[in-house]
Amino acid sequence: MDDRAVFLPALAMAGLTFVVWWRMYFMRIGQMKRERIHPQRVATSAQATALLTDSRAADNFRNLFELPVLFYVALAVADRIGMADGLLLGLAWAFVGLRVVHSAIHVTYNKVMHRFIAYVAGGMVLWLLWAYLAIGLLTG
Repeated sequence: MDDRAVFLPALAMAGLTFVVWWRMYFMRIGQMKRERIHPQRVATSAQATALLTDSRAADNFRNLFELPVLFYVALAVADRIGMADGLLLGLAWAFVGLRVVHSAIHVTYNKVMHRFIAYVAGGMVLWLLWAYLAIGLLTG
């Protein structure tokens, strides 16, 4: 197995974060132009919340810095201790796939229960990944 393979899911997550960042940018700029909102009127998060009505992409962008932080650390730990095997990579790619689904739902039609199912499934995969790492760390 290629030693760099463990970092490909991280690259995919960074790519997802980039896509959501662009979506957020275009949604915010679009609303600001349509409604003639001067940039200074959204200088703080409180002002932005009051004036920018569609926060789906911004909310999802913030989500991409919550659980995924543990994901990135897990990949670094796996690489450091030599546990970047097929099972770990399978779990890592499953997490990425579920985060893509979560983000796609969040920034489009935003049905809460659909989004929640993707979120919980991704969280469970992440906890399984960490459990696998913990077993390797504690027994290796």
